[in-house]
Amino acid sequence: MVFAAFTSAFVVRRGLSDDWVSTPKPPILFFNTAVLLASSVVLDLSRRALKARDRSKFNLYWTIATALGILFLLGQAWAWRELKAAGVYIASNPSSAFFYVLTATHAFHLLGGVAALVYVDVKALQLELGPAKRTAIDITAIFWHFLDGLWVYLMILLYVWG
Repeated sequence: MVFAAFTSAFVVRRGLSDDWVSTPKPPILFFNTAVLLASSVVLDLSRRALKARDRSKFNLYWTIATALGILFLLGQAWAWRELKAAGVYIASNPSSAFFYVLTATHAFHLLGGVAALVYVDVKALQLELGPAKRTAIDITAIFWHFLDGLWVYLMILLYVWG
């Protein structure tokens, strides 16, 4: 609901303003998108390995997906750093404000997702999660895939209308 509200505010503010200047998008956003999508693919591979009862592949793939999630967050920090170096701040114009708010809100959600990924990773490595205890694994994976889809949506919003 948060992103629906922000999208509505974005569309209304953009439509009503004569001061909207499109925010330059750092090229790293495309790399970040690829990293996030790759994390979902690897996460799905881990779940398939678990279903096949291959715990070692599950642990490996889940750890890789977790690392890719962390890499995405580092990439986002890099994108904000590039914008700051270019003199683009949250108060620069409405477009930059929405860029920062939308991407930061997504990053906060992703922090929760990474925390869940790390939790599952640690518990699985301690042999406390596995084929018989899949609830935390499945819920974490579903949330992660949702965040990926949300990021693709934000990219479209920011590049097409931003």
